[in-house]
Amino acid sequence: MNIRKLEFLLKSIKSGKTSVEEAVAQLKSLPFEDLGFTRIDHHRSLRKGFPEVIWGEGKTYGQILSIMKPLKRKGQNILITRLEGKKAKAIQKVFSKSQYYPRPKVLTYLTHPVKFEGKGTILVITAGTTDIPVAEEAAVTAQFMGNRVETLYDVGVAGIHRLLSEKERLESARVLIVAAGMEGALPSVVGGLVDKPVIAVPTSVGYGTSFGGITALLAMLNSCASGVTVVNIDNGFGAGYMASLINRM
Repeated sequence: MNIRKLEFLLKSIKSGKTSVEEAVAQLKSLPFEDLGFTRIDHHRSLRKGFPEVIWGEGKTYGQILSIMKPLKRKGQNILITRLEGKKAKAIQKVFSKSQYYPRPKVLTYLTHPVKFEGKGTILVITAGTTDIPVAEEAAVTAQFMGNRVETLYDVGVAGIHRLLSEKERLESARVLIVAAGMEGALPSVVGGLVDKPVIAVPTSVGYGTSFGGITALLAMLNSCASGVTVVNIDNGFGAGYMASLINRM
């Protein structure tokens, strides 16, 4: 249940098109639906503005379908993260209109068109090409949540002139997401150039002493540039979600 559907239901009751009994039947699974192995939070869209998102990794194909079907029935748009290609293909046989993004391993299914509510553009930036899968998870998430998204890839500090040549795009964005591995320096540089919120995403890219992204994470947490906030390693979804909240304010 989202705000749009709730408003439609209330107007339908008021006009007499829907009976109280029919409305109760539609609302009885709020705030959640217990499937035994999971409890689907149908109230989240009303409470948070965005529906519950499915974490695909570790769930079986059957479990994911069991969650998707009630969400579809309630008119919720569906976002699944960390979904392997094999499971995605199986899901698309049932949800034929779903869209799978293989690089970030994200699947979306729309029960209604996305309404663009973001006030400006979210710019997603990567230090290197290998950071793109994480960045695309952020980009797809932000688009799914009603934002205009642009991308700027492979502009890391090893060739800082690549970033500086795009200064106009940096300044025109309302929120910036910056994904970087190795030493994780790029968010600090971007944070020092703009007067907008910068969301830093450490990626697990780099040689041995990058420690699977921990080096980048610590570097970003210790950034001397004001206005930089940090999400967890490889958490493109979290960055896209946070950027959406900021862009709607």
